[in-house]
Formats: sequence, structure tokens, C-alpha cells
Amino acid sequence: MATESSSKSRPEISTFKGQDRALRAGRLGTGGLLLSVLAATAPLMVVAGVMPTTFAVMGIVGQPLLFVVLGLVLVLFSVGYAEMSRHVHNAGAFYAYISRGLGGTAGASAALVALVAYNALQVGIYGIFGFEVSGLFATYADLSVAWWIPALVAALVVGALGWLKIDVNARVLGVLLVVEVALVVIFDIAAVADPAAQGLSLHAFNPDTLSGAGVGTALCFCIAAFLGFEQAPVYAEETSRPHILVPRVMFLAVGGVAVFFALSSWALTVATGPSAVVAESQKQSAGLLFGLTESRLGGTFTDVLHVLFVTGMFAAMLSFHNVVARYAFAMGREGLLPAAFGRTNSASGAPGTGSLLQTAVSVVVVVVFAIADDKPTGDPTVPVLHLFTWFGNIGSLGVILLMAAASASVIAFFVRRGAAGPQAWRLVTSALAGIALLVIAVYTVKDFDVLVGAGPGSSLSWVLPGIIGLAVVVGLAQGLLLRARRPEAHARIGLGNEAFQLEKAAGEAS
Repeated sequence: MATESSSKSRPEISTFKGQDRALRAGRLGTGGLLLSVLAATAPLMVVAGVMPTTFAVMGIVGQPLLFVVLGLVLVLFSVGYAEMSRHVHNAGAFYAYISRGLGGTAGASAALVALVAYNALQVGIYGIFGFEVSGLFATYADLSVAWWIPALVAALVVGALGWLKIDVNARVLGVLLVVEVALVVIFDIAAVADPAAQGLSLHAFNPDTLSGAGVGTALCFCIAAFLGFEQAPVYAEETSRPHILVPRVMFLAVGGVAVFFALSSWALTVATGPSAVVAESQKQSAGLLFGLTESRLGGTFTDVLHVLFVTGMFAAMLSFHNVVARYAFAMGREGLLPAAFGRTNSASGAPGTGSLLQTAVSVVVVVVFAIADDKPTGDPTVPVLHLFTWFGNIGSLGVILLMAAASASVIAFFVRRGAAGPQAWRLVTSALAGIALLVIAVYTVKDFDVLVGAGPGSSLSWVLPGIIGLAVVVGLAQGLLLRARRPEAHARIGLGNEAFQLEKAAGEAS
């Protein structure tokens, strides 16, 4: 992403015509914002799906320690990221920060990467959601329902909720998240109270468990579990005190997620025994958690857990949907998408056109995979699993790269403002986090075939990450084109609602 001088004067801005270009302020407090971002982490989906998969595929017992390590890396990242949030309030978050530090062209590239990445993360969940709901119908209602039917219904419901006030969405997410977390905590307590033969072993926190070639790839699996905490700045315009609430929520989210997932993955090792957790994960896969709760907490609890597994995925889809809609809104407001995307719903203040875009993308992708599922593949679950793993890893790679670029932009932003001295320790933490994130990104690309379950030499190992690469290039090209043909639009990149306020002030002065 190219670096440009921030000293260039910005041309007069004349696009923002009314309050429909601004999101409604004061809709979210600390609790609502925290619940909105944490819902994207889908705790039960991570504990039941990501953790057993990581144990099984990578054969590394020390997954709890990986969550601690990643938590520290992301705290380092959050130090500079949170400081940026005090200076820049924009629903475009990542790309707004990157444009302020590295220039408008880099910001345009980051905007497209963010739009592609968060869409991929959101859409990918529909595959596993539809598959699980279909399983529930078969188990409890003796009905055979194709996976794509509940997936399409969920896409429409999520789209409808996306048109409502964000505080209404926060309540929906909050209820689902609290119940979901409570059930996982009950399992954690039950596992500690009734450990396997090796007892309350802390072997999973031993650094020796991280030796081996699979550690880098295991980091790629685990970092996906954190995605969501970085979304807090997306809602900055909808809080009353963004300079206070956004940093507070980010630190609460990343710290809480690190502790919660470290303890929950440790509970899995305790319940199975550290020496058996890899073998049991390979044998039972996503059924590991449910098998452990069945033996300790009974069938009724496990049935409820199955249902909450589904509602937790729905909460994550809604959370990512809201983020995509706001990125589309910010891009439309700043000329990176058609102007229609930069307007809000007059009734709710929600970014309605962006919500429609995300819903349309979801429906199209689900339909395409549904058509593929109707073909004789030999395994009817393959399109479903591909939808989840392919899109999930594409999205994760995009967000990792955005975090690395944001770390660099923090350094550039404060250096150019002449604040390198007072902000020195934040710049150091940003540099360390950026390096660590780049290392994880390299491992992600290098081992993409492992992450998506493709065979060695598969074209998927470069085609899928190539989607993010293409977004980077196309975004850069758009930024360069805007700078050459529409300098006033290029100057707006990253300003967000501030551009509207500048125009308003200029109009009043004249």
C-alpha cells in the first residue's frame, strides 16, 4: 500500500449534503458496543469447532498457550490502534486509519480489502450454519431439510435486522452471547471438577508443547478466534464518547477473549487428558465438546448446547453483517462506492444500502454453493464445508493484513504529526505487533492448503489467498485513478463525517 505525504492540502469538499451522510450518535454505550464486537467471536463455534480442529490437524497440545501468546500480540496491536481511535472517528475504521497514516491511495486499497474480508467471514458462516440447522431438524423433528434453506432464511433475517437501529441489534447479540458464554463456562467448570485420568494437568501451558513445524499454522487457526475485537472503531460514530468507549471496549474484548479461550481450550485438555486430546479431536472433530458435555452434564444440557451452537453462529453473522454495512456506508460517503451506499435509513439511522449489498452477496454465494451441492460430488457436505473453510480463511488473511498495515499507519500518523516522542512507547508496541502479524500472514499464505483442507500442490493454495491480493491491487488502482481524475474525492478518503462537518463550518462562515 503506497505511502503519501499528509502535508498536501486537501481540496474543498462539497459532497456531503445532509444528516443522512452521518450515522446516528449516542446509540451505543460500553455494554452495547462490547456485546456487538464480542458476538463476532462466536465463542461456542470456536470452542466446539476451531479448537478441536486445531488439535486434530496440527497435533499441538499447547493450544491454550497459543491463545495467551496471541492475546499479548493483539494487546500490543491494540495500544496504537486504540490511540488512533481517539483521533479518528470513522465507520471505515481500518481504511480510515490507514489513509490517515499511509495516504489516501493506501486507504482505498485497505477499504476494498476490508469489504472483501468481512464479507467473506460473514458469508462463510452460512455454510456451517445451514449444515447444523439441517442436522437439528433431522435429529429432533425427523425432517430432511437441505442446508441451503435455513442458510437463505438466515440471510434474509440478518438483512432485516441490519435495517434496524444498532441498539436493537446490540440487544439481540447481547442475549445470544451471554447465554452462549454461560454454557461454555458451565462446561469449563464441569471439566475441572471431573478431569480425565491425568487430573488438572497444566501441561498444555508448557512451552515445550509448541515445538514442531505446525506452530505457525496453528497460530493462523487460533487468530481467527479473536476476529471481532478490532471492529469497535467501526461503531465510533454511533457512540457518545468514542475517544473513551472505543479504546476501553477493545482492551476489554481482546483481554476477555484471550483469557476465555485459553481457559476453555485448557478445559478440553483436562476433560480428555493432555495425552489424549489430539487423538480424541481427530476421532470426534466438532463432536468432541458435545461428547464431553453428554458424559458430564447430561443429554438435556447437550441438546441446549446444540441449539446455542446455532444461535451463536447467527449472532456472529449479524455482527459481521453490521460491520460490512458500515464499511460500505463509509466507502459510499467518501466516493469509493456509489453515493447511494453513503446514505442511512431515515427511520433507523442504519446504513440500509450497505445492508442490502451484504445481504445480496450472501444470497448469491449461498445459491451458488447450493447449486454445487446438487451435483454428484460423492460427499454432499463438501460444498458446505468449502463455503465455511474457504471463505473463513480468506477473510482471516485479509484482516491480519489490515491489522499489520494499521500498525504501520499508527507509526506514520504520529511521526508526521511530530508526536513521535510523546507516543514513542505506542510506536514501539505497534512495530512489534506489526512484525508479529506479518509473520502470521506469511504462515497463513504458506500453509493455506492446510488451512482449507486442500491437497499439496492444489491450485486453491494460491487462488484463494489471491483474492485478497487482487483486492489490494484493485484498491490501489482505484486510489491512483481517483487521485488523478477526482482529487477532491481522493482527499476525502479517511475523513468520514469530518468532511461533512468541515463543509458545514465553511458554509456557515461564508
